Amino acid sequence: MPVTPLRDTDLPRLERCLSLAEEALAAGDQPFGSVLVDADGKEVYAERNRIANGDDTQHPELNLARWAAHHMAPAERARTTVYTSSEHCPMCAAAHGWVGLGRIVYASSSEQLHGWLRGFGLAAGRVAPLPIETVVPDALVCGPAPQLADRVRSLHARYYDAHA
Repeated sequence: MPVTPLRDTDLPRLERCLSLAEEALAAGDQPFGSVLVDADGKEVYAERNRIANGDDTQHPELNLARWAAHHMAPAERARTTVYTSSEHCPMCAAAHGWVGLGRIVYASSSEQLHGWLRGFGLAAGRVAPLPIETVVPDALVCGPAPQLADRVRSLHARYYDAHA
C-alpha cells in the first residue's frame, strides 16, 4: 500500500512518542518510543527502547506487538494504530505484520535515521534499513512528519555524543 498523509490527530501521538524517546535517552537507551492506540483512540500501551541492558531486540515496536498478541483479539489488533518515533526496523515490521496490527505512523523514516547516523560519522548498522512496506507489503503506513525531523535528529545526536 502507498504511504498516506498524516492526519491532524497524529501529531500529538507522535509528540508522545518523542517524550518516550526522551525517557529512553535519559535511561541510557537509544531514543525510540512507541504508542499503541485502539480503534476508539485510547492509548492502550506505551513503551520505550530498552536496549541498554545488552539485548538489542528490546525495541518498543516489538514490545507493542507482543503486548497486543497477549491482550487483544485479532480483530481488535487490526483496528489499532501504532505511533512511533522512527520507522520500524525489519524485525519490528515483521512482528507488526505477524501480529496483524493496523496503521503505522512514524515521525522519522529509516532513510532519515541512517542519513543522520552517516552524518555523525557512524558506520551502517547490522540490519538493512528496509522500508516497512518491503517487509509488510499491505501495511498502511504514514510518515515521516517533517515538522518533527529536527527534534528526532537532535535526540539521536545527543545519544551518540554521549556514547562516542
